[in-house]
Amino acid sequence: MKIDIITLFPDMFKGPFDMSMMWKAQEKKLAQVNIIDLREFGVGPRRTVDDTPYGGGDGMVLKADVMVAAIESAKAKNPGARVIALTPSGHKFTQATAAKLALLPGLILLAGHYEGFDERIMDYVDDQISIGDYVLTGGELPALVVLDAVARFVPGVVGDEQSVALDTFSRGLLNHPQYTRPATIRWAGVSGERDLTVPEVLMSGNHGEIRRWRKREALARTLARRPDLLEAATLDEEEEQLLRELKGASHERD
Repeated sequence: MKIDIITLFPDMFKGPFDMSMMWKAQEKKLAQVNIIDLREFGVGPRRTVDDTPYGGGDGMVLKADVMVAAIESAKAKNPGARVIALTPSGHKFTQATAAKLALLPGLILLAGHYEGFDERIMDYVDDQISIGDYVLTGGELPALVVLDAVARFVPGVVGDEQSVALDTFSRGLLNHPQYTRPATIRWAGVSGERDLTVPEVLMSGNHGEIRRWRKREALARTLARRPDLLEAATLDEEEEQLLRELKGASHERD
């Protein structure tokens, strides 16, 4: 998969691609990431990339002619790539979206800045994506978020592909709690001493009980923190029963 990122601030991407999963993806030639400096397509001796908005108002808008030139240049070298503008007005980015994008031969991500893009560039865009209901200074961080989430679905990038299928949000549920050694930690803090322990079921060796505990905890966490996810979650019969029990217990407490 080839991913181009068109940005005004290419230096923001120097660190993330040199470590961890993204480094492995490129090292294995499973993903090729190319950073395109929008300033190279700027107009005039100062390589201008933005201008004041028609109709007045604060801020600057990224110029349509500059953005289109950059997009067309990227498309010529990345045929078949899907062009995505990262903008607060886009569709909400989800795990399902990441999985679909990972099936494509390439992506061209447009990192906006200032007051955003001249609307005319949207004729050259295939989709618009937002990573959340908040405003950031630019589209560089959203581009990294999208890239990281998508790369996890590219076969071979994550060593254990089964773990990707079980990731939080993959079935519409938050993940169950995780623990590792040691089994007990003696904690001495300002509130006094206490033991922090791992749930006994996880050390029981009873795989059926462990599986059921994990399902129940995932459902309980989702019900408490993100009940909206349950509306579209894919649950088996056991999970449906566990969810009914959890909701019943919640109603009794109320």
